[in-house]
Amino acid sequence: MLKKAVIPAAGFGTRLLPATKNAPKEMIPVVDTPVIQYVVEEAVASGITDILMIIGKGKRAIEEHFDRNYELEQRLIEKEKDALLQSIRHISDMANIHFVWQKEQNGLGDAIRYAEQHVGNEPFAVLLGDTIMDTEVEPVLLQLIEVFEKYQSSVVAMERVAPELVSRYGVMAGSEISPGLIKATDLIEKPKPEEAPSNLAIGGRYIFTPQIFDYLREVQPGINNEVQLTDAMRMMVKEHDMYGLLYHGQRHDVGNTLDFIKTNVTLGLKRPDIGPDLLKWLKDQL
Repeated sequence: MLKKAVIPAAGFGTRLLPATKNAPKEMIPVVDTPVIQYVVEEAVASGITDILMIIGKGKRAIEEHFDRNYELEQRLIEKEKDALLQSIRHISDMANIHFVWQKEQNGLGDAIRYAEQHVGNEPFAVLLGDTIMDTEVEPVLLQLIEVFEKYQSSVVAMERVAPELVSRYGVMAGSEISPGLIKATDLIEKPKPEEAPSNLAIGGRYIFTPQIFDYLREVQPGINNEVQLTDAMRMMVKEHDMYGLLYHGQRHDVGNTLDFIKTNVTLGLKRPDIGPDLLKWLKDQL
């Protein structure tokens, strides 16, 4: 059973400046919950009990968020705010969370390298720390775990995007072996639209066998002179089976301003305590 997950959260968050000048993008709240808490909750709901976060300079607030705050807890006890007390205790009790520091910003592939000692010889999940998966069914990571348990091979979350948008993503080529399941033959990081082998884009969730580290050690810097995870996956798929799952759910990339606002509205409307009033206000504005 898959129990370990890695959450890279070391990026600068330049698409959300100036908000991220001194605050981690992963700690910016969507509605009233930091982005990265949604990610951890998805992992825990999928059966993950051990999480390693890769953080960098200026990310100390992430560590503090998942630690106990005894002074705040005592204040809530005194004010008899039991619901709030339980909600903040839940944050630090969800899973065993560990942290390692990425020494310099050198790409997603480099960040994953830092997990090798922690992961050891076990399969593990990767969840991007600035991506929220919204689903009415089982969590997206759990959907991937079900594929992994059947095939015992690496599997990544996929979605179809407009052809003109493929240059924003890692893109998979392959054949559909059953409804929604693609067996990969190649992967390309941020291809030009005319060079893309498909419109199947990687959606921010992965499960890897530990062999991925062999290729992360070999891969050379690629786009932006960074170590690209997709480039290592491209090497890996030539020697190991890899699958892509067209998952059920909606991906929210909160790393840019427009999508950040859309995500707040979308998730806010789903909240029973504020959704009806938010909908009424939106209708009034429109």
